[in-house]
Amino acid sequence: MKMIAAVIKPYKLDEVKEALDKIGVRGMTVTEVKGYGRQKGHTEHYRGAEYQVVFTPKVKLEIVVSSAQAGDAVAAIKNTANTGNVGDGKIFVFNLEEVVRIRTGETGDVAI
Repeated sequence: MKMIAAVIKPYKLDEVKEALDKIGVRGMTVTEVKGYGRQKGHTEHYRGAEYQVVFTPKVKLEIVVSSAQAGDAVAAIKNTANTGNVGDGKIFVFNLEEVVRIRTGETGDVAI
């Protein structure tokens, strides 16, 4: 099993969700986050004053899939979230040791 964590632009969330639905991903956790990478934020103007916005708003997705489905899920996120601009995000893939469904006690792939 794999856990995929992806940090993407917020306006791409619905498109990514639809792409993952099409390949059979059954669930995800979504968190609104802020961060910066190579782009190091940007400058904005508000009421005549200039200020530096260091942390840009992003959305973090956490998805658990079978090892066989991981490549398709990563490709779906990468292809859908890509705009070709700086700040498109990152995808992290982790090996997942165990999953337990609390309600039934099921474990492993069945619990996903």
